[in-house]
Amino acid sequence: MLVLTRKAGQAIYIGDKIKVKILSISSSGVEVGIEAPREFNIVREELLERVKDLNIKASKINKDSLDKLKNLIKESGEAKEE
Repeated sequence: MLVLTRKAGQAIYIGDKIKVKILSISSSGVEVGIEAPREFNIVREELLERVKDLNIKASKINKDSLDKLKNLIKESGEAKEE
């Protein structure tokens, strides 16, 4: 990991397309501005972790729910045949 020290108003470039600028520094945090082409996804880490956790939770369907879903699908298919 590269660690840099920057002051408010200073910036760094990642490649030639991404600019990261320190907008302000206060006791509550650092305000960072990012200029990048639209094809780059920029996501806060805590949001990415939340989506990851939700995806893991959603993938853990319990057996009873799965059996109910199978029965509904089966019943729906039988109703169409009639």
